[in-house]
Amino acid sequence: MKTHYPSKEGKAFPLQIVLVVPFLIQIFAAVSLVGYLSFKNGQRAVNALAEQLMDRTSDVVDEHLKSHLSVPQTLNQINADAIRRGVLNVGDRKTLGTYFWDQMQAYDLTYVGIGLTTGEGMGVARYDGKTITIDDWTANLPNNTTNYATDNQGNRTQVNNHFTWDNFSEVWYTQTIAAGKPIWAKIYTANFPTGPYIAASASRPIYNAQNRLLGMIATDIHLLKLSDFLRTLDVSQSGQVFLLERDGMLVANSGTEKPFTLINQKVQRLRAIDSPNPIVQNIARHLQTFNGFASINQDTDFQLEVQGKRHFVDVVPWRDKYGLDWLVVVSVPESAFMAQIDTNTHTTIALCLGALLLASVMGVFTSHWIVRPILRLNWASEAMASGNLDQKVETSGIRELNTLSNSFNHMAGQLYETFTALEKSKEELEDRVEERTTELKNALEELQRTQSQVVQSEKMSSLGQLVAGVAHEINNPVNFIHGNLAHVQEYTQDLLTLVQLYQEHGSVPAPEIQIAAEEMDLEFLQEDLPKMLSSMKVGTDRIRQIVLSLRNFSRTDEAEFKKVDIHEGIDSTLMILQHRLKAKPEQPEIEVITDYGDVPLVECYAGQLNQVFMNILVNAIDALEESNAKRTYQEIKDNPSRIKIRTSVVNSTWVEVAIADNGVGISKEFQQRIFDPFFTTKPIGKGTGMGMSISYQIITEKHGGKLECFSTAGKGTEFIIQVPLQLKVHRVV
Repeated sequence: MKTHYPSKEGKAFPLQIVLVVPFLIQIFAAVSLVGYLSFKNGQRAVNALAEQLMDRTSDVVDEHLKSHLSVPQTLNQINADAIRRGVLNVGDRKTLGTYFWDQMQAYDLTYVGIGLTTGEGMGVARYDGKTITIDDWTANLPNNTTNYATDNQGNRTQVNNHFTWDNFSEVWYTQTIAAGKPIWAKIYTANFPTGPYIAASASRPIYNAQNRLLGMIATDIHLLKLSDFLRTLDVSQSGQVFLLERDGMLVANSGTEKPFTLINQKVQRLRAIDSPNPIVQNIARHLQTFNGFASINQDTDFQLEVQGKRHFVDVVPWRDKYGLDWLVVVSVPESAFMAQIDTNTHTTIALCLGALLLASVMGVFTSHWIVRPILRLNWASEAMASGNLDQKVETSGIRELNTLSNSFNHMAGQLYETFTALEKSKEELEDRVEERTTELKNALEELQRTQSQVVQSEKMSSLGQLVAGVAHEINNPVNFIHGNLAHVQEYTQDLLTLVQLYQEHGSVPAPEIQIAAEEMDLEFLQEDLPKMLSSMKVGTDRIRQIVLSLRNFSRTDEAEFKKVDIHEGIDSTLMILQHRLKAKPEQPEIEVITDYGDVPLVECYAGQLNQVFMNILVNAIDALEESNAKRTYQEIKDNPSRIKIRTSVVNSTWVEVAIADNGVGISKEFQQRIFDPFFTTKPIGKGTGMGMSISYQIITEKHGGKLECFSTAGKGTEFIIQVPLQLKVHRVV
């Protein structure tokens, strides 16, 4: 019986099309991919080259700033030391001017001078960048300053002009005296007859041998020299390098534009966003989107389109120890690198199109050569399907087609083997699905545990912030009351003493006074008022101790990781739990015994370590309260509730904290699960089962330590914490 299958000739495609079209599509895809990858590789090369150029330029600027800006501070230190040792006499301004004139010859500076606390001073300047003049001023305003021309030996030759200079009204002087240390004063601008003047001034206070303040010394660098240096950098034809202050003011730039403008013959500094240079202006506006210039604290790279052209931009913070805090910005246009890349891309596209055309022609001929023997094999197969087995397929020049007829006879066996393999693959797939399901289930449980830990950590963080805030708000009024109680007590004692003196040395009091004294019970008031004030002082002392304990426990006003006194953390935790430790009508007192060893400061996460102490102590109190609920009054009296805390140093590298109670204890079965997440022996709603799990992670994972539990049912429990005195690796939460 023959089986007839429905014909699908209407939906079938000729073999020649099936061979040629996919081949052409593959060739087209390969050609397109090659062209695309060529273009992208070119872009990556451009990006890498631009980054290298910008990094190299930033390094050159960094080295120049370090070397160039270190000279004024170093020279100030040398001159200040000479003045302190008496080598330079600030009173001999003529000799001092010659000395500074020599330094101006040796260094590329704009100004070297001093301002004295007497209002006097002098300086040597190179306002026009070439000619050195001397400014000498007295304290007698106005027109107290004389500008002298100098010869080639530094001698004063003639008076150029007179003007007014007041040390005490100039930021150049007042900033330095207020700082009391070497600084960079605010950038100074002026419009002298020789031209605009914009300078960075390095300054520091000067003292005599008796450490008495004499005034200050300053050394200026004309910032246009920084612009001249930036213009010498090779950052492509249209590249830009400029320096910014954190408030967005331009310091120097590599363009022809000045970092300032003249308004009514007065020098006004320019903000970068107001620069006439469109590249500088657009980059500055983009940097403002980073929450302002002050928020940029690390090397930042980005790309920006300016006037239809893309630019690579690198921003590097630059600081020194004397207070300078600038941004070095390097910009390189993409067009500086892309010209050759575009040419190569066009060439690649032309070659790819030629290869596509040639491949198409070859595909047509190849498909015709392959299709002919396949058609002959197809005709023979149809004949065999019709029952005509006496068929012979002619051989061709393709070896694989010659073996096709032999493979046809083994089709049935291959189908059986295929179905067997599929069945086996199905079973393996089911096993793998089951394994994957188990892994996903474990991952879900781990995620739930992690989520609970995060929630617990957030709760503790929020609690710490709340406690620190409440402690801060309470601390101010309590300190005010506590500080004034001493004065109130003193004033009250004085008044009572005065009243007593009136009683001892005065005559018989008037009847009205005697009646008032009896009504207010003056004798009792004199005796009770000092006691009342002492009691109030004890109360405020107690509140201050509680506030201090809250602040120590929360640790929100300190860095998270630092060296701390763990005894302070334990005492703060005990102070917070004092309301649960002291005796109440329904609950006896829980006695706390501390045995602190000689333990140095411990390097740890103080807030999290306090959380561990809190969790263990709360569990101990819960256990003691549970134990007391089951005991009689006499049993509690004979064996009172007690918590012992012991600290010591182990092997000189570890600190050990042992916290023990004489409560109900923990069975061996529960001891093995005490640190498991969500495990708790407390009633529903009273415990989450995460406290000890989080404590175990804080000790073992965060601090690389150990947390062990030793307990005997009915006799009590002891937790032993061991953490290293100094962590080898600082972990990040």
